[in-house]
Amino acid sequence: MNHAPDPEPVAPQTVRDLLAPLVARGLAGAAPTRAQALAVLRTSDDDLLDVVAAAGRVRRHRFGRRVRLNYLVNLRSGLCPEDCTYCSQRLGSTTPVLTYSWLSTQDAVAAARAGIEGGARRVCLVASGRGPSDRDVARVSAMVDGIKREHPDVEVCACLGLLRTGQAERLAAAGADAYNHNLNTSEATYADICTTHEYTDRVETVERARGAGLSPCSGLIAGMGESDEDLVDVAFALRDLGADSVPVNFLVPFDGTPLAGTWDLTPQRCLRILAMVRFVCPTAELRLAAGREVHLRSLQPLALEIVSSIFLGDYLTSEGQAAHADLELLADGRFEIEGAPGGAGAVLDEPGAGAAARDGGAPSVETGGPAVTARRRGPGTTVAPNA
Repeated sequence: MNHAPDPEPVAPQTVRDLLAPLVARGLAGAAPTRAQALAVLRTSDDDLLDVVAAAGRVRRHRFGRRVRLNYLVNLRSGLCPEDCTYCSQRLGSTTPVLTYSWLSTQDAVAAARAGIEGGARRVCLVASGRGPSDRDVARVSAMVDGIKREHPDVEVCACLGLLRTGQAERLAAAGADAYNHNLNTSEATYADICTTHEYTDRVETVERARGAGLSPCSGLIAGMGESDEDLVDVAFALRDLGADSVPVNFLVPFDGTPLAGTWDLTPQRCLRILAMVRFVCPTAELRLAAGREVHLRSLQPLALEIVSSIFLGDYLTSEGQAAHADLELLADGRFEIEGAPGGAGAVLDEPGAGAAARDGGAPSVETGGPAVTARRRGPGTTVAPNA
């Protein structure tokens, strides 16, 4: 992707004129114009708090102070045949990630249980690979059933790659609530980050999931060298697809991948991206996802004014901050954790047993920016999960 020069920032008076109609549209569930969405990304740091406050009004109108916690379970890690440039599990990756085949149903249910006990109300079952075989769908269906038997009120989202005809229906019949498949970037630049499948394949999978009655979960990755126009394009594409859950990831540039050393984001840029997506998708569950710790850093609390959902604990191949720190962050902001007793600002009394567990040997992958720690706990290990 060619990184265009930064455009001139929007003038302060223009920012004030921009935000009022954006809030009005958002409160009505309407999308901004493309020009308005681009303008949000081009506001200056001096106007950042005004932008966050405006996006926060839209967030609170729909979700109040509620935050939903999500928990990832990596069912099968590494050895993916796809060549997505951002992914540490890609074909040819030399990143020292955990590599293992399918977890057993028992282990998958136990991993999900740890996240649920830590406060998660949605469990995301993820497996590397191009897409599932019918045997894989049967395997994951058994895991979904096992989780639902223990925790009928918890949502289960599957993320297994590209779906073939009938597979979404089988997952729905097993009790899955949602299916995740991210668009990641704009259609115009998708070939720059992947050559083993096409953007239209991803769109088709989201449509298949929605057609089977699964909640369509689809999002993006920022920080891969994309332009403002690319970010706006993918945000509008997600709205057009009817994605009601939109995870926003920030590139974790692992060594061993083609995008190693790519640190194009600042905390301020991340907040503007989140605000833009909130205005484009005002009714969606906007989820703060991978990379938040290393890119937003101390500005994570401001991001929570815009999003309504975060991942608890670790990600697929990288470690997040300690789960108890996530809960304390929410309590300090007086957010209401969905499903937690005690109302606004409540922190669960008993985070999972692995809240601060570390094996002491997790390698820090040097990337030229903040240290990224490859996951060495939770599924695929004998170390307690970060939940």
